[in-house]
Amino acid sequence: MKKASFLLLLFSLTFIFFMCNNALEEKLNAEALTITEQSIRKAAVQCYALEGSYPADISYLEQRYGISIDSKHYFVDYIYIGSNLMPDITVLPISQ
Repeated sequence: MKKASFLLLLFSLTFIFFMCNNALEEKLNAEALTITEQSIRKAAVQCYALEGSYPADISYLEQRYGISIDSKHYFVDYIYIGSNLMPDITVLPISQ
């Protein structure tokens, strides 16, 4: 009886560990996505403040403002509207 109880407890703890691990991983992925989008927006605003216009493409921010995008995990949709209008920036996760 003790062996069955021990095995049940071990299985339950393992199950709880994996459920918590999955929830934590999802939260970290969502946070990384938010941080990536915020850093692109901040760099675009900094570019506007320093140079007087928003960059026409994301590569300009990568080259001159140190933005690094993990293209294996994120797709960045950067739509240039005009030199004096904030670009439309959307960062989406790439499914694994």
